[in-house]
Amino acid sequence: MSRQIKLIWDFRGPASAKTAEHHEIHLKEYIAIEQLSISITGFEVLTEMHAIAFMVVTDEHMIQVRDALKPHRGELYT
Repeated sequence: MSRQIKLIWDFRGPASAKTAEHHEIHLKEYIAIEQLSISITGFEVLTEMHAIAFMVVTDEHMIQVRDALKPHRGELYT
């Protein structure tokens, strides 16, 4: 079984929550266009001034998605 990696985009400022929520829409569009078998996306509001959008990929798709979408960071997903 391959590892799952959570690719994360950080958004900061008073509009961070709305921006992260909107960015998730674009992540889902990318998944559909590229016909990827990725089903975990989302956004989280961490504080008033910091929110994230994320996509969980396997090792198989990580480099393709990383190079195309330029996430700010990544971590192992458990």
